[in-house]
Amino acid sequence: MKKRFLAGFWQLFKGYWNSEEKWKARGLLGVVIFLSLGGVFISVLINQWYNAFYNALQEYNHEEFWPLIGKFTLLAFIHIALAVYAIYLRQMLQLKWRTWMTNRYLNRWMEAQAYYRMQIIEDDTDNPDQRISEDINLFVTLTLQLALGFLKQAAMLGAFIVILWNLSGVITVPIGSDEFTIYGYMVWLSLLYAVAGTYLTHRVGRQLIHLNYDQQRFEADFRFNMMRVRENSESIAFYRGELAEQQGFRDRFSHVIRNYWALMRREKALTWFTSGYSQLAIIMPILMAAPRYFSGAIQLGGLMQTSSAFGNVQDSLSFFVTSYSSLAQWTAVVKRLIGFNEHMAMAAGLESKAEVMRAGREFLISDFQVALPGGQLLLRDFSLHMDFGDSLLITGESGVGKSTLLRALAGIWPFSSGRLNLPEGSGTCLFLPQRPYLPLGSLRQAICYPFSAEELETAEIEQVLQLCQLDKFIGQLDHVDDWSRILSLGEQQRIAFSRILLVKPSWVFLDESSSAMDEPMEKCMYELLRQQLPQMAVISVGHRSTLLEHHKKQLKLLGAGRWEVVSIR
Repeated sequence: MKKRFLAGFWQLFKGYWNSEEKWKARGLLGVVIFLSLGGVFISVLINQWYNAFYNALQEYNHEEFWPLIGKFTLLAFIHIALAVYAIYLRQMLQLKWRTWMTNRYLNRWMEAQAYYRMQIIEDDTDNPDQRISEDINLFVTLTLQLALGFLKQAAMLGAFIVILWNLSGVITVPIGSDEFTIYGYMVWLSLLYAVAGTYLTHRVGRQLIHLNYDQQRFEADFRFNMMRVRENSESIAFYRGELAEQQGFRDRFSHVIRNYWALMRREKALTWFTSGYSQLAIIMPILMAAPRYFSGAIQLGGLMQTSSAFGNVQDSLSFFVTSYSSLAQWTAVVKRLIGFNEHMAMAAGLESKAEVMRAGREFLISDFQVALPGGQLLLRDFSLHMDFGDSLLITGESGVGKSTLLRALAGIWPFSSGRLNLPEGSGTCLFLPQRPYLPLGSLRQAICYPFSAEELETAEIEQVLQLCQLDKFIGQLDHVDDWSRILSLGEQQRIAFSRILLVKPSWVFLDESSSAMDEPMEKCMYELLRQQLPQMAVISVGHRSTLLEHHKKQLKLLGAGRWEVVSIR
């Protein structure tokens, strides 16, 4: 499990640093590291200042007081400037890394239609939108914070452990009649304190990893449920489904609250421990160095310098303790992104075994098999021949695979095999689902989707709207709104028919694309296609008997893989 986690993290991490932006990224990272190490050097100088300043106070040395105040002011200003620009440039690096990763993941999610295939495989990823928008941001932010924080603390440890060793002196511990001498005892004490604190922190806070993982998932599920209600508000209102939806909200929100309570309790226990750990670390070095101070071995400056050095060494050794919550959140994020990567790779590997060719002048399907993800055959040994201008109506009971056959012909259903030949030199194939997709934006963009609205003349769009009896919307072509909410489903389906007239494909596949129209309007739309595009082949899925008059052939899906093709006219 650990090897899988580390390998997955490395795959997430290495991409940006080996990308086309690698030299800019590495250079910017180098500057951030330089500023952080500069901050460590200033901290060492401030530690030395402690000795001189407190010795001057102890000796009532007025002449040294104000010069030392001036020196501290300069050191503090430099330290602040280094800290500010280290954070600013680190955030700049975060922004560039996040941008690169987001673009890469969006491309992977959209290419080869992984966004669709991930929904039909059994190991579906929950809330991929959250993985891309939130988890990538958290991964980049936490990785840089933790990595740079660790590097800085390692440098602090290297610098101050030498100082603390020299300041500790020697302590003699009597054991019976013998004496045991410990050199640099403050270093060994800080090491022992940090090891004990790290172990106990892990014991107290290890449950935070899966609690953070679950919290992100429950929050995303709750948001997704509210988004679904917004998208389907009219259907819910017709059903008077408010009580059912409220119950769904309560159920999902209860998971959020229950897990958050568990997260709160665990973080409370961890905060108790880490706060006590930090407070004890303040007084412990003074207690341990006090005997040497009272014996006259060191002055007040030495005592304060020892306390400061011990604090810096202790902070460095306690990096795991103070960063445990962030490490738990980072681990949860990495696991979520690893799972997302695996599922996208799985989806990309689901390639249809159907062979697509372009030759001759025939639309020919041969030896075609279509199955469900579990292996159950929907269509066996299917063959079909069509010419330009032909029309075919696919019928059958619900669940026999009519829409799935269209998905297979479109190449988006991976559980299919056989041969599909398109005529050589034939134009576009256009597939229309039952519920057309209307993107957010202007009506012009919705009509022309997925092509650019700039490619078509306004006069041509207006003419098509008139033909599809949508002329009342001509004056609103550039009006931006959620058109899927404004237009009725029947009007949306006529928008889809207007796309056919604009695109002028050689082959069009209609998956119950007129089901929301009344029969006279449906007849009008099919006759319009035949008049405007007589050479276009039409393949339709539908249940209405009135569709038979608009097609030359009928494909009957009989279930259990059986089928037959009959001539209508």
